[in-house]
Order: sequence, then structure tokens, then C-alpha cells
Amino acid sequence: MLKRLSATLVLFVALSVCVGTSPVAQENGPPRINVTVDLVQLNVAVTDNKGKYVTGLRPQDFIIAEDGIPEDIATYGEGNQSARSLLTTASPVAKSPDDSADQQKDSDAHVSGGELSSLVEGANVFVLFDTSNYMYRGFVFAQDAIADFVRSLEGADKVAFYSYSRDLSRAAVLTSDRSQVLRAARTTVAGDDAALYNCLLLTVQDAAHFTGRKVIVVFSNGPDNYSMVPPEDVAELAQSTGTTIYMVSTQEAHLEPISNAVFQRMTAATGGKVYFARNWKDEQNAFASIRDDLAHLYSLSYYPKPNPNRGWRTISVKLVNEQHKRYHIRTRDGYRLQRSRFSAEYVPTAAPAANAK
Repeated sequence: MLKRLSATLVLFVALSVCVGTSPVAQENGPPRINVTVDLVQLNVAVTDNKGKYVTGLRPQDFIIAEDGIPEDIATYGEGNQSARSLLTTASPVAKSPDDSADQQKDSDAHVSGGELSSLVEGANVFVLFDTSNYMYRGFVFAQDAIADFVRSLEGADKVAFYSYSRDLSRAAVLTSDRSQVLRAARTTVAGDDAALYNCLLLTVQDAAHFTGRKVIVVFSNGPDNYSMVPPEDVAELAQSTGTTIYMVSTQEAHLEPISNAVFQRMTAATGGKVYFARNWKDEQNAFASIRDDLAHLYSLSYYPKPNPNRGWRTISVKLVNEQHKRYHIRTRDGYRLQRSRFSAEYVPTAAPAANAK
């Protein structure tokens, strides 16, 4: 119980760094909560029964629903192609039911230049490398596999390199300079205990500050033996911030039942994948597969239509036409509204007498 309470406190403090609350005007009267949801972005992988990527799909081939409410696709892109805006009319903005009178005024929001630019620029890739004492064997081989992965990414992608043992080290912040990232990877040294979930939570928080495609690629050699944050909380924050998590782990973690199950659930919940590598060659193949996956993802986004649900929202992505039923879709399955998405204002119970007409 004490450990769980401590984990909750750590998560609360960590989240407070990432999100803030809007000041509330001190006026008399009941509060009215306005809920404004930003552009929701999805990275969607489509494969056939043999695991091969399905390419050439069009925006009209996808059906997106949030809590069962059909959504209109705002931007669309395939693989490394530039995303393009599909909206020709006003974008819907989610509001609470009592804000219907304000919807027309607030519905003039389109995909902004900054949002579209962030989708065009490529992915923001955060590499998180295990430097705990689990990594003494095969440390150099893992560094080589990560270096090859960084070199192989598209030029439009930006990369950050972090490492972790008990603490997180931000060795190279997000940059398009590959030499800086490679230098950080090469100068990393092995440490002590592994606080994977603590450090992964901090990495998700860093990624949340960026718009566009956000990806975390974790190399982990084994179980977490130091974190206070539960992995379920990390996965939910990644889902809610639109961050996809891929994990490359060694056979040791695969043979450890808890780590195996947690890694599988965490990556699947965010639309990513987990790979268990037996040797250096498997590690290289895993990173190559992640690079291939990033190059074949469909980028879809939408402005949620009015939805009174301020908690967990379920996302459904399907394909139209009978022939597409045999394809498999992989993406995040929902998100929880973050505190930064809420604004509160107090509405006076009666207009001042001086203003009465």
C-alpha cells in the first residue's frame, strides 16, 4: 500500500511538470467548464494476413469514431509523404453540452499552420537506452544497433537520445543533427539499478511538449527493479499524449514472465510493437523493423466532435469495403483528457443592474 501511494505521489508530481491549470476568476456564480480538445493524431499501421504493409489507401478508406461518434479526418499522410489538410469547412471543437450557443463562434478553427507543419516535418523519435547493470554483457553491440538505427532514419525525422539506470540522462535533446545523437550514444556508460518506468514516464512527458508524430524507442535488457511508477500509468499517459512506444528487449526479459507481459501490453496500447532479441543480429533486425514501420504508417488526425465525456475516450479505426476486412489495423485505442485541455470560467448568476437593458 505504501509503495502504491508513493507511486501515485510520484506520478502526480511528474504530471504537474507536464501540464498546468488555468487560473480561475474569482466571481460569484456556478462554474462552467469549457472542454476544448486539440487535434487528435493517430499513427495507423495496416497489414495483411502475412504481416505485409498495405499501401495506397485513401482517406475515404478509413472510418474513425470516438466513443462511437463518427469523426471527420482533418489531415492525412502515408509513410514519409507530407501530410495534407482535408478540411474545407469549419472544424468541430468539442464542447460541453451547455456550450452549444458558443459552438459556432469557436468552430472557425482549422488545421493551423503550426499543426500541419509539425505533421509534415516527420517523426520526433526519442531513443531510450538501458544503461543499468543488466547491460554489462552486450553493451557495445546494443550501441552499434542503436547507432545504425539513428543513421537509417529519414532526414526529416528529429531524434533525441536518452539513457537510464536509476535516473534519466538526456544525453542529446531532440535534434536533426545525427552526429550529436551518435556522439551521445557512443559516450554512454553502464550504471546500476534499472528504473525503466520512472524514466519512461519522464520521456513521455518530454515528448508530450511536441506536436506531430511522437515515437519512443526503448532498448531494455531486463526487468525494472527500482521504479515507483506503475507501468499502467506510463502506458495511459503515452496513449493520452499520442506517443507510440516501441521496445527492443533481450531474451532475458522475454523469459521473465512479468516483464514480457508488461512490455507486450504497453506497446500494444500505444500502437507500437515489442521485439525480443536473442543476439546482436536480432537487435539490428528489430531496429530495422521499427524503421520500416515508421516509413509505412498512415498519419490521420481529427478534431473531436462535441462529446460530453471528460474521461477516457475510446478510439476506433476501421476500413471500408468488404475486401479490407481481412486487413489488420494497429493504433492506439483511446486517450484520457489531460488537465491542460480544460478551462474553467465563472458565470455570474445575474447581470449587474447597471448593465441591465
